[in-house]
Amino acid sequence: MKLLYILCLLATMSWSCSDSDETTTDVITPDTEMEEAVALEALTLTDVPYGNDPAQVYDIYLPAGRSAAKTKMIILIHGGGWTEGDKENVSAFINLVQSQHPDYGVVNMNYVLADPPAIPAFPNQFLDVQAVINQLNDTSSELQFNNEYAFIGLSAGAHIAMMYDYTYDVDDQVKFVANIVGPADFTDPFYADGPGFEIYIAALTDETAYPEDANYSELLSPAKVVTASASPTLQFYGDQDPLVPLTNGQRLDTALSNAGVPHIFTIYEGGHGDWDATSYLDVQQKIGAYIDLYLPIED
Repeated sequence: MKLLYILCLLATMSWSCSDSDETTTDVITPDTEMEEAVALEALTLTDVPYGNDPAQVYDIYLPAGRSAAKTKMIILIHGGGWTEGDKENVSAFINLVQSQHPDYGVVNMNYVLADPPAIPAFPNQFLDVQAVINQLNDTSSELQFNNEYAFIGLSAGAHIAMMYDYTYDVDDQVKFVANIVGPADFTDPFYADGPGFEIYIAALTDETAYPEDANYSELLSPAKVVTASASPTLQFYGDQDPLVPLTNGQRLDTALSNAGVPHIFTIYEGGHGDWDATSYLDVQQKIGAYIDLYLPIED
């Protein structure tokens, strides 16, 4: 995908990417005894299981010198129309985060892909995110990182990220969401008036998990479920996107404004992530600014 290629190129042009296997030298801790200590080395764990399905795995990248008090986590969620895709599709973001924000950890997760009607997407994929966060919470003391998170989601992954934050994050552990061309409103005529759309979204949904006669187009639309408790949200959309129309971004922008949720709505020339290098650099810079603002590392 052009997006990932140019993000990789920008990372190598803008910064020297960090080496996840690099070790650190001895440092002095600021405790009362001023004892000499050795900082934790960088740690990478791949295909960590968080459930019984083979698809329920994530990679975790932890920086050298981390601590449970300071090291916060960026969670990447890939796209693919809820039925395709893999965490490798967003691997370019790992170097981007590590190079610009080397003191942060990164989690790159897979989720169980839908295969309707046998394997629905909703709410299963939201619950997969919850399972990842629960496991991260359980292992944070052992691995030494903080239980504050942010999402970077691409396409369907952005939809999953927003739905999790807007409806499942009751403890407010997610501090912001970066939504890159995520479907945001299935009541948009672009979707709702499409032939067979109601059948399609019903096939993606586990009807036993929702009230009888539920309106799935509303229940599964971030723009329809967002409230004032939602996390700050970055929005990135193309003005000629054939898959997720600009009207979806506009509807989400209105909903976030009405709910009083801090957000930035950015429109680029092009389609579904098919933007130029200047636009990708702008995505990178705005995500970096949100990390500094909403997921800061305290001194």
